[in-house]
Amino acid sequence: MPDPTPIPTPIPTPIPGAMPTSTPAPTGQHEQMPVPLSIVALDDDADFRQFLSMQLAQDGHDVRALGTPEELFASIEARVPDVVLLDMHMGRTTGAAVLREVRRRWARLCVIVVTGYPSMDSMRQTFKQDVFDYIAKPFSIDELRRVLAQAAGALNLGGRAEVRLRAELGRTVRLARTQRGWTLKELSDATGISSSQLSSVERGGHLASLESLLAIAGALGARPSAWLEGAGF
Repeated sequence: MPDPTPIPTPIPTPIPGAMPTSTPAPTGQHEQMPVPLSIVALDDDADFRQFLSMQLAQDGHDVRALGTPEELFASIEARVPDVVLLDMHMGRTTGAAVLREVRRRWARLCVIVVTGYPSMDSMRQTFKQDVFDYIAKPFSIDELRRVLAQAAGALNLGGRAEVRLRAELGRTVRLARTQRGWTLKELSDATGISSSQLSSVERGGHLASLESLLAIAGALGARPSAWLEGAGF
């Protein structure tokens, strides 16, 4: 007798509008959970705000999705977030103007720019104002997760308050020193603090004492209170 013809396995019919199901990870492989972040998003598209809120909340993030710059500023004043997601094209409101105000009031706050109309000129202008990254619409939620994870790792976002403070103050000191064109040796000569200690402060290895912070800020022509406020403290 000839072998019976094999019965083909039926292929499931996709449900219209449904997201594709991801392939389960092999046994022994576990997906790393994202670091929970406090995120404020500014976008004038209500549907997009709802999408962001739903997707990011599922990852464990605390999300405040807002539609006007006034709401954004008030929300940051009430509680400084880890990340601001900023749409650059919002009808009559320009994201560039919002970004300038954010930088004026919260100099070290992590900003990720989101736009549907990217161009080299606009990217240059926004990066001049120290944004962490630039995402073009439409983007996948995985791409946004990747950028948020990179920001959390690079800036130590979502960590303990004292760890975040060390990292932010170190970054601020390093930026102020390089903007002045000083080496660590020159800053050491101006403050009386050893170069190795200054290097550790800039790397976030340890938190400068109040006396040291006053000396560093004074040498660089800055106010420690402005540095602390810019770091979200």
